[in-house]
Amino acid sequence: QVQLVESGGGLVQAGGSLRLSCAPSGSIGSINVMAWYRQAPGKQRDLVAGITRGGMTNYADSVKGRFTISRDNAKKTVYLQMNSLKPEDTGVYYCQFVGTYGFEYWGQGTQVTVSS
Repeated sequence: QVQLVESGGGLVQAGGSLRLSCAPSGSIGSINVMAWYRQAPGKQRDLVAGITRGGMTNYADSVKGRFTISRDNAKKTVYLQMNSLKPEDTGVYYCQFVGTYGFEYWGQGTQVTVSS
């Protein structure tokens, strides 16, 4: 079964930057929405940013102006550029793809740790 593979997580100091990437492990169909979620320790998984096939984006208020989501439709890859990182951005970041008929794909998650 096709899974999503995230990369780019790691440890960074506050104020630093990271770029996450997410791509499928195999062939998948057309994807309508690509998104990034974050789960902090002891908390629920929350939406960080999403992007439609046409390029419309939405962001959580806490990351507006600091994070940028983008996608490459030909490669079926989504990116999350994270700048001015804060300790509260720490968590496991998951990517999600939503296909034409609503089928969801999820990645295994990549850890982002921001030290103060």
